[in-house]
Amino acid sequence: MPGRQHFGKNIRKIDLQEPKRQRCYECFRPLPLCFCSAIPQIDNRTNVLILQHVGERFHPFNTARIVRKALRNCKLIVGHNLRLGNQDLPIQASAGLLYPSANASTELSDLPPTKQLVIIDGTWHQAKTIVRDVPQLRGLPCYRFTPSSPGQYRIRREPNAQSLSTLEATVSALQTLEPDTVGLEQLLLAFHQMVKSQLAYHTTHAIWRQKKTRLTRPRNIPQAILQNADGLVAAYGEATPGQSGKRSIAPLPVNWVAKRLSTNERFSCLLQQRAISDAALKHMRLSAEDFDVALSQDEFRRQWKQFLRPHDVLVVYHHKTYQLLKHINASQPPCLVLKSIFGNFQKAFHSLKELMTIEEVNVPISEDKSRAQQRLDMAIAMTEHLKAQYGKI
Repeated sequence: MPGRQHFGKNIRKIDLQEPKRQRCYECFRPLPLCFCSAIPQIDNRTNVLILQHVGERFHPFNTARIVRKALRNCKLIVGHNLRLGNQDLPIQASAGLLYPSANASTELSDLPPTKQLVIIDGTWHQAKTIVRDVPQLRGLPCYRFTPSSPGQYRIRREPNAQSLSTLEATVSALQTLEPDTVGLEQLLLAFHQMVKSQLAYHTTHAIWRQKKTRLTRPRNIPQAILQNADGLVAAYGEATPGQSGKRSIAPLPVNWVAKRLSTNERFSCLLQQRAISDAALKHMRLSAEDFDVALSQDEFRRQWKQFLRPHDVLVVYHHKTYQLLKHINASQPPCLVLKSIFGNFQKAFHSLKELMTIEEVNVPISEDKSRAQQRLDMAIAMTEHLKAQYGKI
């Protein structure tokens, strides 16, 4: 019966001021939690063959080894799919496979005494691939049974409430096939006590936490930032916001600002607009009078091209800023996007302002500047921070 999904992939344990623990290599539990003395010796008549995926072999919460220790008529074979498929497994002619296949229409309770029961031990995915890849299993009849109660293996994760650990499934199957066999109930009680002790031990000795994707700051800053001292140009472009209920079109720049970091040379211009709402003007911290000196698109393209040098590299916070140049067919030098440099660390922030707070970069906010100028100052500060904090010039 497939075991539970790998607990260690999603949860990890942190021991608090505890030395490396010694284990019992029979039940593979820490010595304080060893329950080998409680495992009964059971003279089962039905031969049990457990095929265990090698990934489960040393899992501390695996129960197949407990079954092997308890049942006198039991064999445990460990291996990868290929190895299990290429060896001559001791599968008897009258064997049945205990596996929740779609073809498993026969209830164990409807069977006459069965000589051998084959059980797969692994995660649900591992069990599925073993059944698929081992030729000797393909012709076996699949048996099923309906658990009388949900599985109790609470220290490993189940895909559903009806799923059982390998131990629970084996005991339930044998109780159905040979209900008079002594010791099966005792083995189940020992298992429940082990689970209870493990949960109590976690509460007093360890903290369990959800493993999260590690958020790493940038390790490799682009060389263009570290070494291209004369060609870095920070830029920011403000575009009119879309209007509700109207078809979205490619945004065009309204206010475009830039600064060459090596010389402090600045570029700043507004572009002529057919119409712009008061709400948009307020958002951009502009006034209608500011557009009295706005440039046409052709003039913007000419002046922007004149400002740029052959080996310039544009530095922007968001790629959408760079796209504004494409939408207006203006010159597009090579570009570095600050947001992308931070990779997975992007999950820790949602805006340039939040990123600067995390990185402890302070920029004086002037109410006299437009929103585009303020965003440009922030992009410049972040670029200088990257050069100073993460790179060697």
